[in-house]
Order: sequence, then C-alpha cells, then structure tokens
Amino acid sequence: MGVLSRLSYVVRSKINAALNRAEDPSETLDYSYEQMRDELQEVKQGIADLTTQKKRLEMQKRRLEENVEKHNEQARQAVNQDREDLARRALEKKKQKMNQIEDLESQIASLQSTQDDLVEKKDQLQNRIEEFRTKKESMKARYEAAEAQTRVSEAMTGAGDEMEDVGRAIERAEERTEDMEARSEAMDELQESGVFDDALSDKDSLDRELEEVRTSGEVDAELETLKTEMGKGSGSSKSESSDEDVDLEAELETETETEATDDDIETELEELKDDDES
Repeated sequence: MGVLSRLSYVVRSKINAALNRAEDPSETLDYSYEQMRDELQEVKQGIADLTTQKKRLEMQKRRLEENVEKHNEQARQAVNQDREDLARRALEKKKQKMNQIEDLESQIASLQSTQDDLVEKKDQLQNRIEEFRTKKESMKARYEAAEAQTRVSEAMTGAGDEMEDVGRAIERAEERTEDMEARSEAMDELQESGVFDDALSDKDSLDRELEEVRTSGEVDAELETLKTEMGKGSGSSKSESSDEDVDLEAELETETETEATDDDIETELEELKDDDES
C-alpha cells in the first residue's frame, strides 16, 4: 500500500468515525422513511403517467374503429352505385385503419402489463414502508429509552462528560482552597515569628527586640514607683496593713449603724403622721 493510499484510507476512516459519532439513529430512521415514501410517490407518478399514455392509445383506437365502420359504410354505398373503384379505395383505407388498430392493441396490451407490474410493486413497496414505519417507531422508542437510561446512569455514577467536568472543577476548587489555607497559615506563622518586617516600619528585628526590653523595664520601674507611693513597697510592714484593715472595718460598721438609726426615725415620723390624720 502506497503513501497516498494509506493517507486516503486514514482520512476515510477518520471521516467515518466522525460521522458515526455525529449520527443520530432517530434522525437516520426518519430520513430513510422519508426516502422510501418519496420512492413510493415516484412509483405512483409513473403508474399515473403510464395509465394516461394507455388511455390515449385507447382513445386513438376507438377513433380508428369508428373510421373502419365509416370506410365499411362507404364501400357499401359505392357498391350500390356500381362504383367499384370507390369501394376498393374505401376498403383499402379500412384495411390500413385495421392494421393501425392491431398495432395499438399490441401497445395497449404491453402498457397494461407494465401497469399491472408497477401496481404490484407499488403495493409491495407500500407494505414494506408500513412495516418499516412500525419498526422505525419501535427502534426509536428503544433508542430513546436506552439513551435516557445511559444519561441517568452516567449522572449517578459520574461517568458522563458533564459530570466529569464537574468533578474536575470541584477538585480544582479544593486544591486552590487548600493552597490558600496553607499560605494563610504560613503567613501568620512567619508574621508571628517576626521573619517578615513591617512594611510601614523602618526598624529591623533587632531594633524591635531592644524596644520591647526597654519598654518592659520602664513598666517595671513605674510599677515599683507606684507601689512605693501607695506604701506597698517591700519596706512596708505587715502590721501597717493590718491596722489599715481594722480602721476600714470600723468605718463600715459606723456607716451601717447610722443607716439603721435613720430608718428608725423615718418609721416614727410615719406613725405620728398617721395619728394626726385619724
């Protein structure tokens, strides 16, 4: 096999495979059915044309038969008038017409035979078309049912092209989400460890550490000063704290007694007010 032959074979095979994938059995069956109906219509048209031609020959035969009768009558009249020459001429025309009638009868018989064959073939073709139509509808129903079942199975199993695309999209989304989560956690970890410098600050990590130590020392010193001012320093004795607690408790008891006395006075005033009104 030469190169061109192999190339032609490969091209034909590719085209045939593409046509097989693109072919819809339902559409193919409908198209075949329409083609058969067109053929039936052509057969009917041929029968109609043949019958028309036969009818024309039959009409022509009837006219010739009328002429035969006419020439026969002319020959009789000529014999009655003793005109044998005229009678002979009339009979000669009669003979010609009869010969034409025989030819027409032969043609009519041939057309009739052809017409009978066409009618029989037309009936056979019509029966085949009816059988094909029934089979076509059954095959279409089976194909549509199988196609629907295949689509449902592919959707449930995820084996279809669309479901495969959906599955790939979900996988890509999950991968991107995991990458983004990992990147976010990595950035947080690096930010906490101080690996990344603040973009708005001109201090490096060493400066920040020294500042933190200095700030912590200043806070401790201020805390000690505050404790000294409030007498909470390390030089204060525990007895002073105890005395202050005793004084505070005495003040609270005094306030409680005062509040109780005020309540008694208000009660007595209310009783005197009720007596006056009565």
